[in-house]
Amino acid sequence: MALLSTVLGFSFFGLASRFGQLAIQKRNLMDNLAGHAIAMGAFGYAGYWMHRYEVRTNELITWKRTEMAEAQAKAEAAKAAKAQAEAA
Repeated sequence: MALLSTVLGFSFFGLASRFGQLAIQKRNLMDNLAGHAIAMGAFGYAGYWMHRYEVRTNELITWKRTEMAEAQAKAEAAKAAKAQAEAA
């Protein structure tokens, strides 16, 4: 569902930008419907890649957090072993 909402959100933003472009030029908004489809398709494609980027970065962040937790656990275990060796 997140992919669909991202792609649709970006495509509607593309449509809005197309309407804005035509309004600035004071042209008819419904003059060239193929231009609207191209803008929506291009922005929708950008939305798809933005979703893929977000998924990939979330995976990398999760991986890095687990890696850091493992390193912290190793450091604490080494510190505890050193303290136990000094106490004995």
